Amino acid sequence: MRDDAEGPIRVAITGGTSGLGLALVHELSRRGARVAFVARTRERVHQVARDHPGTHGIVGDVARKEDIYPIALQISAALGGLDVLVNNASSLGPTPLALLADTECEDVALALETNVLGPFRLTKALLGALTASAREGRGAVVVNISSDAAINAYAQWGAYGASKAALRHMSAIWGEELAAEGVRFLSLDPGDMDTPLHALAVPGADPATLKRPETAAREIADAISAALVTEPA
Repeated sequence: MRDDAEGPIRVAITGGTSGLGLALVHELSRRGARVAFVARTRERVHQVARDHPGTHGIVGDVARKEDIYPIALQISAALGGLDVLVNNASSLGPTPLALLADTECEDVALALETNVLGPFRLTKALLGALTASAREGRGAVVVNISSDAAINAYAQWGAYGASKAALRHMSAIWGEELAAEGVRFLSLDPGDMDTPLHALAVPGADPATLKRPETAAREIADAISAALVTEPA
């Protein structure tokens, strides 16, 4: 990734200690980006930071409104600004997955808080840093991790699918509203991956049939690089 007179790309990743998020921390730091990552478990945050020298681990829960501004402040302070935000943290809602009629309201609320309101609040809190980066000519990109469940109706995936559908459409609206500011929004479906989240959803799945999160991380990193060098439409 870019490392010229403007300096390395500054990236924040939520859900950065497991699955795709952890793979993104590894891939983007390997490419020379300055990385801050967020996750809920302090021990895991510290371990991942130790395993990836130069990265900045932040303990917080994007599903909690009161955590958002402390997270945003720590991201901006650690990186000295922000070029790329990856909203990756996700919740399935009920585990094991359940029919909508059997899903507790609290489980739907958790999916919405994590998958929709969390990205909304964090993006809003970091918009000043992102628009400043765009004005400076560094580029600014927000990546919202989506799913084919955002488009296709799958039985028992109701809370997750509805929340990802909302996130996908919200990404498109953000993109329309902020195109003039130079902030680009990408809604990316990484596919079915061999991750702890997928194992919770489909315990009997054969890992050999699933995409490796490292592969998805490379694809997303390539998409970020392309978006940073492409003028918004």
